[in-house]
Amino acid sequence: MISVIVITKNEETNIERCLRSVQWADEIIVVDAESKDETVSIVKALKATVHVKQWEGFAKQKEFAMHQAKNEWVFSIDADEEVTPELKDEIQQTIRQNVTLNGYEVPRKSFFLGKWIEHGGWYPGYQLRLFKKTKARMNHRPVHEGFLIEGMIGLLKADLNHYTYNSLQQYIEKMNDYSSLDVINNVSRGKTVRWINFIVNPLSAFLRMYFSLHGYKDGFRGFLLAYYSALHSLTIYAKSWEYQKSIGQQGPKPPVTAEAVAQLKKL
Repeated sequence: MISVIVITKNEETNIERCLRSVQWADEIIVVDAESKDETVSIVKALKATVHVKQWEGFAKQKEFAMHQAKNEWVFSIDADEEVTPELKDEIQQTIRQNVTLNGYEVPRKSFFLGKWIEHGGWYPGYQLRLFKKTKARMNHRPVHEGFLIEGMIGLLKADLNHYTYNSLQQYIEKMNDYSSLDVINNVSRGKTVRWINFIVNPLSAFLRMYFSLHGYKDGFRGFLLAYYSALHSLTIYAKSWEYQKSIGQQGPKPPVTAEAVAQLKKL
């Protein structure tokens, strides 16, 4: 017996594909953050259980979804992902076995501008997605949150498809949101930004992704991803610097507070 959990907000373009790929599950739970589009209608038409909950951040939304699950085994999936038939079979076979492992990571096959990105550190991109509910808890990082598992975890072999970033506009919008969340991580660790970070870190991000991780093998898309990875790094340090400069000054602070994060419009 297995429960599938999904968190959504304005995912009408993705959610049907996602939910149709997990119709084999014993229970599908969707926690929706007050979508303004047709997400909830699509979810209901596919016989999933919907909980509408005000957006409180990735970690809290997923934690709430996990607590709604009735079954011991839980599979967490994002709205822009799809379980392949091969992964479905492997999951079902795994949970039927009397295994001693409490969780499993799955390889994620991500697509950028319509093409599978095989290099640059994007594949296999293992994600902890299958786990026993009683052995799991959520870490509460503002971004890159995840489930922490008590005991040993294993690896599955079949792919989880991830249809990320269909346009550069979408990538840039999400980069803006995620970079603000990453600033919180920097601030919480007491990290101080220095001028050298504006040169070394973006350059290092590009060289690592494009050359060390063979991003060049993905053609022009590989170059774009390496370039935007460098830009993302620069944006994080620039926003962190902006926040540092604002400490002790009058007026509003840059958008890195928990309250500002709760107001982010996009997942």
